[in-house]
Order: sequence, then structure tokens, then C-alpha cells
Amino acid sequence: MRPGSRFVIRRRLSLVAMIGFWLLLNACTQISHLFSVTTPPNRPVDRQQQAIVSRMQAMVEPDLRDNLSTSIPAIRVSLADQSNKIAKFKRGGVLRALADPWDGLATIEQAALLAATAAEAGVEGLPAVIDILEGGMDRTGTPFKPLTFPVTLAREDLLGFLTEVLENAYQDREHALRHLSPQDREFLFAQARLLVEQFSPQITPAAQLSDAEAAARYATLLMQQVDYAALITAAQRLARLGNRKFLQQLDIAFHNRTPVNHSIPGITGDVLLAQHTSYGLLVVGGRGPNTYDLEKGAALIIDLGGNDTYRGFIGASASSDLGNSIVIDLSGNDTYQPAPLGLATGRAGIGIVIDHSGNDTYRLASGSGGVGLAGLGILYDGEGQDIYEGGRFTQGSAFSGFGLLVDRAGDDRYTSFGYALGFGAPLGVGAVIDVSGNDSYECGGRYPSAYNAADAPEAAPHETAFQYDCFGLGTGSGLRVFSKDPAQRALSLAGGWGLLIDLDGHDRYRSANFSQGHGYFFGLGVKLDLQGDDDHQAARYGHGTAAHFGVGLIVDYQGKDRYGSKGPFYNGGAAWDGSVALAIDGGVTSDFYDLPASTGLGMGDLGGWGLFIEEGGADQYALGRGLGHGEDTSIGAFFDLDGRDDYSSIPPPTAGAHPERLNRKTYIENQGSLFIDR
Repeated sequence: MRPGSRFVIRRRLSLVAMIGFWLLLNACTQISHLFSVTTPPNRPVDRQQQAIVSRMQAMVEPDLRDNLSTSIPAIRVSLADQSNKIAKFKRGGVLRALADPWDGLATIEQAALLAATAAEAGVEGLPAVIDILEGGMDRTGTPFKPLTFPVTLAREDLLGFLTEVLENAYQDREHALRHLSPQDREFLFAQARLLVEQFSPQITPAAQLSDAEAAARYATLLMQQVDYAALITAAQRLARLGNRKFLQQLDIAFHNRTPVNHSIPGITGDVLLAQHTSYGLLVVGGRGPNTYDLEKGAALIIDLGGNDTYRGFIGASASSDLGNSIVIDLSGNDTYQPAPLGLATGRAGIGIVIDHSGNDTYRLASGSGGVGLAGLGILYDGEGQDIYEGGRFTQGSAFSGFGLLVDRAGDDRYTSFGYALGFGAPLGVGAVIDVSGNDSYECGGRYPSAYNAADAPEAAPHETAFQYDCFGLGTGSGLRVFSKDPAQRALSLAGGWGLLIDLDGHDRYRSANFSQGHGYFFGLGVKLDLQGDDDHQAARYGHGTAAHFGVGLIVDYQGKDRYGSKGPFYNGGAAWDGSVALAIDGGVTSDFYDLPASTGLGMGDLGGWGLFIEEGGADQYALGRGLGHGEDTSIGAFFDLDGRDDYSSIPPPTAGAHPERLNRKTYIENQGSLFIDR
């Protein structure tokens, strides 16, 4: 089977059947109505029915072929041939999208929608989410038979089940790392912090060459020495412990248990069980307030309730000896203040935090909050209005691993400085999936952009003209070594997959450069908003863009939406330097594109394929320039498919075309440019 074929095959599977399969794995079929099963929705929504990319292809591809017949064949050949582009570990999903943009982007969209449906199933859907997103990176777990949940309220049986799961996950990790020397194990663990603190999408030797060499060694060890499939399996085993009915059994079983009468270092409040195992500390906390301040972490903490405070290493490993860690909190308004790389961080192992309910606050140090670094890190929050405040490399981010944040309900607030909120660095898939609520996302304001030197040399920080970089909100980025030396360029690493999905609610997005469905240097960036009246505000390279052989996709499926940008360039389906970018706003409501300081929509330059599609509505466009503009052997196309639109605030796309007369018109500025309003 060719690489990635399993991912393509998965597109054809029944969505409901797949989700049902994972729910069945969590069940004991004989008395499933009593123990260890969470009932799935009566009629689960097949999100793949919302898929829009293939439908848009059928609507616009004939116009592309008819009007740009000379340019399309040449750009397709150029995009498909990546043999002279030096980068290690290019991912199949990106290469497919470059070789065939429509088919590749449709495949990516369907996988993302499948993951969204799995997330809607709740914590029981986490194993399926892992399987789907890892499949998008051409990776799969080792087949395994999950342990049957105990059908008893006997504490001994429940604890025996927990320790057996820990044992199996421990064996999975040992199997995954069996080919590594002790020195290589320690390197994967220790180097992770430097990657979090120092990662940059572009390195110019010689000053930073050692960083590129270390990153290349890190990625190569994962690809050639680590049996990553076993790590996926370990994460899926441990994620099943969040099953809500099983935790109800555990809660009942410990209802009348007397707290232990000895103190546990770093823990205050009632502790109902504290047991040292060969895998690490196992703790069951009581229903009142607890404080967990753990310098060495723990293998498993289950807290039954109360407004708790967590500090130190929570669902994360403090040393390479503790490979796997999971924390489950059943209820309460909790506060998490982890150490760097200290919460839901999989660092050469597995790190999971599951918080089922409560209005929680996550003050996330760098490298925490669903972060994978040669491992899998997962943060799941079930209910409540939550606050996620993070530094860099937080909230669904990964380098050579898997980072996931799923929030199932509530009006939530996400903030970060950068490299976060669905960020996939080389060999990483980083994802944020928010199922419901009116949410806000903000990224930027900390890392000055290199573009300031040319664009705004006199501007001071936080002035309007001053630019910051984000690399977040659904951004995939490689590590590009910018050098004329072939040996130095050979250290370059292709990007991973960054994904942000918001399923429902009126949402607000704010971000700096490189964000909101952006792919950089063979990276894949995807942002999907499935429903609601949303406000998308970005900056340079925002709203479905790509650069240097990247792939970017943004889709807002329905709602009355507003798009804005600080600019000054590249928004809304803009592709630069051999890249593919697609921006779609679906539905028939009226949208406002308030982009007077930026260029767009539907732009291609230096061999890029950039498309913007507005499905319908009486839309308003306020832009400086660039509705369907392609230069330098590129394709840049703009389509508004329905509605009486307002173009009065923009200059004409071609000489003699008055803005008020653009409705129901077709303009071709050059052989790579196309504007169509139907």
C-alpha cells in the first residue's frame, strides 16, 4: 500500500460506522446500559455532508479552464514537480494538494470534518480523532484490542483495570523507543524544550545553523528510530480512561472511602488513594478543593470534584523516566498553572489532561496545553466557559508529534503569542477543535516580523504599521534553511499540519502575520468555521494563504461574516512561490470584506495557485487591489457566485471596468488572472 493510501481509503468509510466502532470499543455489550458506555447522539450529524470544496470545484473549474487555458497546464506541471525543492520528510497530504489542488484540498477537508464529528461524540471520540488526524500525516497506530471496562463497583477491580491500562501503555512506549540509545532518549526529552523556545520557520546560517542541525536530528530520530505507531496506540489506550460512565463507577466506588491519613508531597486536600507504582504515582483526589503542585509529575491523577489548583507537571513528564502521564478532573472550576512543557504535553511519551466540567482557567507556559514533542499531548475540556492563556507553542501544537486541544462546550477564550492554536511544525500535527459556543481566538503581539525592516522601518512596536508574526490559528510550517550552501539547505525540514475547527457559535478571530489557514514551506494550514456569524481579522498572509510550497485552506461554511486585515499584503486565497491556497465563504448570507489596507482576494505570484470563492449573498468588498490577480506564471482567481454585490470601495480590476458595473461580469487582466461575478 503506497504511503497515505490508508488516509485516502478512510474518506470512503461510513462516518457513522467509524464513530460507532470507537464507541463500541468503549462498551461492554452485555450490560452497556449500566456500565462504561456513554450513549451516542440519537442521530449523529454526518459533517462530511457539509463538504464544500468538491462542490465549488464543479462550479468554478469550467470557468478556469475556459478562461485560463494557457496558464493552467503549466502551473499544474510546476506545482506537481517538487523534486528540486530540498526539504526532508515532505508529507503526502501536502504533495497531493500541490500535484492536484482540488483533489488534495477535498481530501484534507473531508478528513478535518471527520475529526470534527468524532470530537462531537465527546471524550469517547478522542481515539478516533487521534486516528483520523494522524492518518492525515501518513501515520497509523498499532492495532490493539482495548481492555473491557469492568462491570463492577468493587474498588479493587476498578484499580486493577487502571493499573493494567497503565501497564499496557508503558509497554507500548517501551516498544516505541526500543531502538533508541539512552543518550538518544535523553536527547529527545531535553531538546524538546529548546525546540519550543527557539523554533523559527526560517534560519539563515551561520548563527543559527546549530539549531537547524539539532532540529534535523530530532526529526530524523523520530522517523528512523522511533516506532511511532506504538505511541499512537498508547495515547488511544490512555484516552479511553476519560470514559464518563467508567468515571461515574469510580466516583460511586470511592464515595464513602476515608481520606488517607498521611501527607502526599505537593498535594493538599482530601486524597482518597495514593499509590506508588512502577509507572509513577497514582492518586484519587476527593470531591473538595485540592492543590496539586507536582515537581515530578504523576502517572495518573483522578480528581472527583471541587475547585482545584494544578501546578508543576500535570499530565506531563518531568523527566524521561516518567514516559506517560494522565490527569482526569470530573468537576469544579479549576485553575491550571503548569511549568513549561508541563500540562498535556507528550514529550517522548504521552501526556493527557481531561477536565469534564466547570469554568476552568488554563494559564499555559510554553510547550503546554495539548503539545506533542516526539509524543502525543492531548487536552480535553468537556463543559464550561473556559479561558486558555498561553505563551508560544501552546494549545494544540506539535513538532515531530501530535498536539490536540478539544473543547466541547461553552463560550471560550483562547490567546497566545504565537506558534499556537493549531500549529504543526515539521512532522507535527497540531489541532484545536471547539465544538460549541461563542468563542474568541487571539494570536500575536509578541514576535516582531522581519518585514518591518522593509515595510515600516520607522514604526514603533504596537503602532498601526508595525507587524508581528503569529504562525497560528491553523498554520503548518516547515523549517527553511535559507542558504546557498547545498549541505546547509539539506537540513531544511518540511512542515506539518496545523488545524483549527470551530463547529458552532458566533466567533471572533484576531491574529498577526501567517495565520488562519496558512501553509509555509511544505506546511499545511487549515481553518474551518462550520456555523455562526463570525469576525475574521488577520494580517499579512491571513485567511487561507500559503508561501514557499505550502498549502493553505480556510472555509467559513455559513453565516453573516466579516473579514478584515492589517495588511499590507496577501489575504483570502493568496499563494506565493509554488504554493496552493483556497479561501471559501459558503452560504447565501451577506458578508463584508473590509480590507482597504491589504491586497486580495484570490492572488497567485511566483508560481502559485490562489483562489477565492464567495458562494452567495449581497456582499460588500472594500479592498485596495487584487480581486483575482495572478503574476509570474501563477493563477489568481476571484469568484462571487451569486447576489448583488457592492464593489464601490475598490479600484477597477482592469482598465475601463467601473466598480459599480462589476456585478455579473468576467474580467481577465492577464493570462493568469480571472475575475468572475455571477
